[in-house]
Amino acid sequence: MSDLTNKKPQTKNDIAWQKLFQKYSILEKIYKIGFFEIDSASINEFRESRLMAKFDHYANLPEIFKKHNLSILAISRYKYVIGKFDAYAKVTYDDTLEAIPAEFPTGIESIDYTNLSSESSAISCAFHTGMINDLTNGEDLYYTVYGRMSTGVFKFKINTKVDETQYNIEVNNAQCEIDGGFESESYFLLLEAKLYNADDFLIRQLYYPYRLWSSKLQQKEVIPILMTYSNSSNIFSFFIYKFDDAANYNSIRLVEQRNYVIAHEIITHEDVSKLFKSITIAPEPNNIPFPQANNFEIIIDLVTLLQDKELTKEEITANYQFDERQTSYYTDAARYLGLMDKYVAPHTKEIKYFLTKEGSDLLKKRYKTKILSFIEKILCHYVFYKTFEFTLLNGYIPNTSVIQQIMQSCDFNINITTISRRSSTVRGWIGWILSMLSDE
Repeated sequence: MSDLTNKKPQTKNDIAWQKLFQKYSILEKIYKIGFFEIDSASINEFRESRLMAKFDHYANLPEIFKKHNLSILAISRYKYVIGKFDAYAKVTYDDTLEAIPAEFPTGIESIDYTNLSSESSAISCAFHTGMINDLTNGEDLYYTVYGRMSTGVFKFKINTKVDETQYNIEVNNAQCEIDGGFESESYFLLLEAKLYNADDFLIRQLYYPYRLWSSKLQQKEVIPILMTYSNSSNIFSFFIYKFDDAANYNSIRLVEQRNYVIAHEIITHEDVSKLFKSITIAPEPNNIPFPQANNFEIIIDLVTLLQDKELTKEEITANYQFDERQTSYYTDAARYLGLMDKYVAPHTKEIKYFLTKEGSDLLKKRYKTKILSFIEKILCHYVFYKTFEFTLLNGYIPNTSVIQQIMQSCDFNINITTISRRSSTVRGWIGWILSMLSDE
């Protein structure tokens, strides 16, 4: 069991799960019979089970799970099973897919479709614009179910990650949550929503509701759908799935991806050129590292998460598809731009993140003004300004060696290796700016 103690734990979940693995000899029992069942009372000895068993993405798993190809599934309200299960499905976005335009109803004022800060608001927006109706080729849909419910009793097979072995699992009234259920004359659509572009998802989030409602609605086709929405692109992506064998967890198959976009003002090259000419270079922030966070869309999604409440590092990690290191990188990047900040909570001693007034005000703007404001926040920093200037003059983004030369001309007090890693962030952010510009 030395592998349980040699690696220094990074999170509270890591620490608690290592103690549980030691106390119950979990690895030995998994290697012996293929899985290990554990109840919530046992988990609660070290930490609340609700915090210890919900991992929506592979990146969220504790280190000991990743190291041994393990995952965890609920099998009742108070019991879980751990094994080398192939529990997650990758999500690949088709970059060639044209977004279908959707019109937002003019009479609705209670939804700001340019600033959707929750899964429920994104689903509501998609429903009222007719996107979800369009998924059934125009059959009238009714928004009928959402929230937590009991799965009922059923059995299924699940593959392992390491070989072709399958395990039989029985679920006895576990809890599942449905973000949105929509019923028409012929179909029942089950939506799992993410307020960001996902790299993967836990199949259970679609499979358990699918098994529940397939048993209830035997005369209608139940269609499991993953919906993602990013406040950066304003694109609603729907991944329509089918379970080829209802009794097989891993029989999930992507049938179709559809993208929709609500018409908004376009951002032109002239808009950004005018903005660039008005830029005033800001001083580099004190005690905040130069960004190492290549995907700017994630920064926009991250600050959107903070609109409604402050979040700890652990909560951000759990709510996004991050590990703790990525959480640090992306929160630091947002702090570098002045969009968010952090403090140590006096009672819990946890680090908490919050939107700055500037970040809050920026997110309240309409789409075009908001995106131009994000671009301005990037370009007011010298390295990004000079890199974008090169891009405008030459018609292409410079390679990382040119960017490193620009960075070396600044007094950043960081070594060559660090400069090399962080030059890719500069390329990524400049690339994001160009992706926001209309071809028209």
